[in-house]
Amino acid sequence: MKIKVCGMRVEENIAELIKLMPNYIGFIFYDKSARFVGDRLDPEFIKGIPHDIQKIGVFVNASPGYIMDTVKKYDLQYAQLHGQEMPDMCRILRQKGINVIKAFSIDNSFNFAMLNNYAPHCDMFLFDTKGDQPGGNGIAFDWSLLKKYDHEKPFLLGGGISLENIQEILSLSVSMPIYGIDVNSKFEIEPGTKDLKKLEQLFDIVRIKQKQEAEA
Repeated sequence: MKIKVCGMRVEENIAELIKLMPNYIGFIFYDKSARFVGDRLDPEFIKGIPHDIQKIGVFVNASPGYIMDTVKKYDLQYAQLHGQEMPDMCRILRQKGINVIKAFSIDNSFNFAMLNNYAPHCDMFLFDTKGDQPGGNGIAFDWSLLKKYDHEKPFLLGGGISLENIQEILSLSVSMPIYGIDVNSKFEIEPGTKDLKKLEQLFDIVRIKQKQEAEA
């Protein structure tokens, strides 16, 4: 179970998070988000994040040029597309050597068949809750809907993940191909600043479970 912590933008907070060694750190480059990076991050600081932690830029209906410039500026390993981007957009970015995570907002009416057109052009999917904002709404969708997922493509699970429901997700991962979790609003002191004590608890729960499975 991989862990992605998204919506980071304060250097001191990021430095503390690095000590926990998440698999992924996400930075939001969408100006309507309360966690928009803006000009707050020093590119050299971000480039200095250990290579074991992969950096993800989150974009919403951005142009390929803006995405490519941002990926280069901060040495990002992935572009996460969280808007209404079409498969061609994913294809264009991958042809430019950018790893792509395509996010989808899930509710009871979501048609999983639409993923067929995206799968050849994405490295991962992310399933989040459909809400007022493209992401970071802090609510979970009905995870039983994931039983309809029939691809081998790995996916991250987002949307309202907290200390209260992480055990449920770990149980689901036994029968569902959940590659990792994407946490954000439930672990915040304020938008863009994470509660490191809560995150440390989450990491301990997930890693203890992984150790138990490895020893089983």
